[in-house]
Amino acid sequence: MPSVIETGFRDSVDLMFQRAVALMDLPPGLAHKIRVCNSTYTVRFGVRLRGRIETFTGYRSVHSEHMEPVKGGIRYSLDVNQDEVEALAALMTYKCALVEAPFGGSKGGLCLDPRQYEEHELEQITRRFAYELIKRGLIHPAQNVPAPDMGTSAREMAWIADQYARMNTTDLNARACVTGKPIHSGGIVGRVEATGRGVQYAAQEFFRHPKDVAKAGLSGGLGGKRVIVQGLGNVGYHAAKFLSEEDGCRIIAIVEHDGALVDDRGLDVEAVKRWIVEHGGVTGYPGATHHPDGAAVLEGDCDILLPAAMEGVINLGNAERIRAPLILEAANGPTTFGADEILRKRGRLIIPDMFANAGGVTVSYFEWVKNLSHIRFGRMERRAEESRARLLVEELERLSADRGWKLAADFKDRFLTGNDELTLVRSGLEDTMRTTYQKMSEVWHSRDDVEDLRTAAYIVSIRRIADAYSSKGL
Repeated sequence: MPSVIETGFRDSVDLMFQRAVALMDLPPGLAHKIRVCNSTYTVRFGVRLRGRIETFTGYRSVHSEHMEPVKGGIRYSLDVNQDEVEALAALMTYKCALVEAPFGGSKGGLCLDPRQYEEHELEQITRRFAYELIKRGLIHPAQNVPAPDMGTSAREMAWIADQYARMNTTDLNARACVTGKPIHSGGIVGRVEATGRGVQYAAQEFFRHPKDVAKAGLSGGLGGKRVIVQGLGNVGYHAAKFLSEEDGCRIIAIVEHDGALVDDRGLDVEAVKRWIVEHGGVTGYPGATHHPDGAAVLEGDCDILLPAAMEGVINLGNAERIRAPLILEAANGPTTFGADEILRKRGRLIIPDMFANAGGVTVSYFEWVKNLSHIRFGRMERRAEESRARLLVEELERLSADRGWKLAADFKDRFLTGNDELTLVRSGLEDTMRTTYQKMSEVWHSRDDVEDLRTAAYIVSIRRIADAYSSKGL
C-alpha cells in the first residue's frame, strides 16, 4: 500500500509548491505570500430563460498580482468550484512565470453544463457573467485578462469582448480585455492550436536531450513512439494530430468518456475526431477496437502517456499500474501529488503541466500584445523581407548560371516567402518552449537535490516570482 495520502487538486498544487520551496532559500514569509491566493470573487446572478429565472454561480480568482494584468481562462463545467478555480489560478501564476509571460495568475469558472443550453441562451448567460466581472475590474486589459478553457471557446470570448466594449466605449484597448478571440474580432492566428502545439514543441525539445531521454528509459527521437492520448478535446486533438502527422508518432489509443479506441498500427486522429463530433463519443467507431473501460487503457503499454483532459486522472488508484515511461501532461493537474510521488519512485519521468500546457498562455500573450499595438504581426516587415530575399536569390541565380550550379527546386519559393502572422506565432511559441525546457533541465541536472522536472520547473518559476516581489520592495 502507498504511504502517501490522496489529495485534492488544490492541495496537490500546494504540496508540489512546498516540495520545491523546501529546496530554496527564500526570505521568511515570502514563500507563504507567493503560495496563497490573493482573492476570489463569487457571484450568483439570475438570467430569465425559458419563462423562468435561473440562478448561476460563477468565480473569478486572482492568485498573484506580482505582475499585472493577471491572466487565466474561464471554464464552464458542473464541476467548477472555488477550490478548483483557486488551484488553477495558482498554476497560472507559476506557468506564466516559468515561460516569462508578464502576467500574474487568475482563473474563472461558471458552474453549468453548456451542452444543456441553446447558443442564444449561452450568450445571455455569458454576457451577464461578464457584466458582473467587468464592473468589478475582474475583466480589464490592464488588470485581468481571461481566455478560453474547458467548455468555452472563441465564441464566448467574442461575447465577453463585446460586452466589455459596450460598457467601456472610450477604451481604445478594449479588445485586449480577453484573448482567444475569433480572428475577425481581434484574435491571433494559431491561438486555437496553441496549447496542443506547445505540447508538441515540449516533446520535441525533450527528445533533443539524449541524457533526459535515457532517464525515461527511452532512446532515439519522437519518430515511431507509441502514444496513448486521454481526452480528444482541443488540446488532445491538436497535440495528437501534430505528433502523428509531423513527428511520426503512432497514436495507439485514444481514451474518451465512453471508453477507448485501440489500434497498435496507429489511429487516424482526424477520423476519430470527426466521429466524436458527429456521435458524441468513440463508441461505434469502425476503424479500431473499442474498449468500454477507458481507465484500464490508460494503464496500457506505450512510450508516452498524454493526459489531456481533466485533473486527477492519474492518482493513487492507478499510479502503481501506469506503464508509460514518459508522461506528457497536456492537461492542468492530471497527476495528483500522491501519484507523482509513486511515479517518481518507480522511475517514471513526467514533463509537467505547468510547462507542457503553457502554449495557450504564451500565444495569448502574443494576442494581447497584438491588441495593444493595434497591428497584426508581419504586416510592416513581410514584403520588405521578401524584397531583400529576392535580391539575394537573383544574385544566386546569376552566379549559378555562370558556374553551372543549380538551385534546389523548391529553394526559391521557400526563401522568398516572408514571415506571416502564423509563422511568427509558431516561431515565438517554439522559442519559448525550447528555452524554458533548457532552463528546467539545467536546474534538474545541476542540483543533486532536484529529482525531477516538476520540482525544477517550480524552482525556476518561484525564483522569478520572488525576484518580482523583491523589486516591489517585499
